[in-house]
Amino acid sequence: MPQFDPLKYAYVSHRNVVYAKKGMACSTSPIASQVGLDILKSGGNAMDAAVAMAATMPLTEPTGNGLGSDCFALVWTGGKLYGLNGSGVAPKALSAEVVRAAGYTAVPLDGWLPTMVPGAPSAWAELRRRFGTKPMAELMAPAMEYAREGFCIPVNVYRQWKEETVRFTAAAKREPEVFGPWMEYFTKNGQPYGPGETFRNPDYAKTLQSLADTDCESYYRGEIMEKIVAFSRKTGGFFTERDFEDYRAGWVEPITVNYRGYDVFEMPPNGHGITALMALNLLKGLDLTGGKECADTYHKMIEATKLAFVDAKRFVADPRYMRTKVADMLSERYAADRRRLITDTAVYPEAGDPACGGTVYFCTADGQGNMVSFIQSNYHRFGSGVVIPGTGITLQDRGANFSLDPSSDNFLEGGKKSYHTIIPGFLAKDGQPIGPFGVMGGFMQPQGHVQVVVNTVDFHMNPQESLDAPRFQWVGEKKVQLEREVPAYIAQELAVRGHQVEIVNSNLDMGRGQIIWRMSDGTLVGGTEPRADGTVAAW
Repeated sequence: MPQFDPLKYAYVSHRNVVYAKKGMACSTSPIASQVGLDILKSGGNAMDAAVAMAATMPLTEPTGNGLGSDCFALVWTGGKLYGLNGSGVAPKALSAEVVRAAGYTAVPLDGWLPTMVPGAPSAWAELRRRFGTKPMAELMAPAMEYAREGFCIPVNVYRQWKEETVRFTAAAKREPEVFGPWMEYFTKNGQPYGPGETFRNPDYAKTLQSLADTDCESYYRGEIMEKIVAFSRKTGGFFTERDFEDYRAGWVEPITVNYRGYDVFEMPPNGHGITALMALNLLKGLDLTGGKECADTYHKMIEATKLAFVDAKRFVADPRYMRTKVADMLSERYAADRRRLITDTAVYPEAGDPACGGTVYFCTADGQGNMVSFIQSNYHRFGSGVVIPGTGITLQDRGANFSLDPSSDNFLEGGKKSYHTIIPGFLAKDGQPIGPFGVMGGFMQPQGHVQVVVNTVDFHMNPQESLDAPRFQWVGEKKVQLEREVPAYIAQELAVRGHQVEIVNSNLDMGRGQIIWRMSDGTLVGGTEPRADGTVAAW
């Protein structure tokens, strides 16, 4: 047996785009991609494949999502694009006052305070019922098999898993009744699983069986809900049966802007996909002809991104509570106003006034023209660290994105959706679909979307090249991170222009993306994230 280090890579790897005619599934999990492809090859459509992958990803990449996640999807079928909002709501008993009384000035990431009613299982059922062709039992069968028989831990999943073990070991010492189940499910006597080691989760399979038997109803109005609520009551949580019984994922109309002849689609608030659209609205009025590896191009993209971001952070919330209109935020008038703030030097960004008078991402496509852009997330890796005994369910910590400021539209209230960072994207031109794309990774997501669109439209990069290209990430004020692969002269000029530049190694925090484009002859072409463990499965 040869000896090797699975964490050491001395040379730069190279990936090519992948072509296919009949179907394609892209994700950060090679197993999930193969599950999606198997569903397509067995006669399922792109929506069936997406549901099967959504049920598999919490098992194979628990550091990004779980059976207690939220999700969003953009679905192209029958010549139309549909949006599906599977984000959950805060328990009715939770409030800003409760958080402050617990001694916090902001909603924490761990424990019951940031935990909300998960929306993902409801969204899986909605997607399958409306557009799928196969029964839920068939779509969940592959994930159940892997849960019972085990799978090998991927390298990058291991890296995050190891860090989370440190986080929850400390939490379990503070509150063993709340975090003890996480330690039991996801460590070996307190130690993380290593890369290549086999991980099994038979309780996960049992939960999927219940969801398959009831078309996910048991999660909200049955035995699974009862287990979640019982553990919540036992350990100081806030859930009641009514919180789950009142919840259903919902269909929404996607929002869009036209960028240099291409229609870029995102989900409407409470997601912050509007951030990417606002940034593209600014950029389309700027000259980027200096080329991709040009300091002026980086500068303009950074400035547009941060101006869009501060607006989104101020105005995006549960749409039932937003006082600012999406149409005003995406108007040409407002874009022109904000564009005037972009000069040759970095600005300290502040929100404007548009009023007029941090996750797993995957995508699928089939031979019939259907395409799905799907994103699913716990928010902070394993989420809140709350695991429901006997189920394998890890609950998300999306409530950490709420504000405790009563003047904010995103103020924490029971029954309310929070500002959401997960965003699937979709590209079209002249009424014809080009395809799904996405870059996961918290607040990197809209920045990744902007960079993928610019790479594709302005610099004519293929899907793999567009994902391979070095990235930047604005992290606040005038601070920007550049991947080490960005030429040094660009970093130097950005510093001269007033940016506070930090050079970082390529890592998972710089986003993980997938792309499928459909060519004019129907050929599918896909790319997958080089910073992660994923693959393009093609047929």
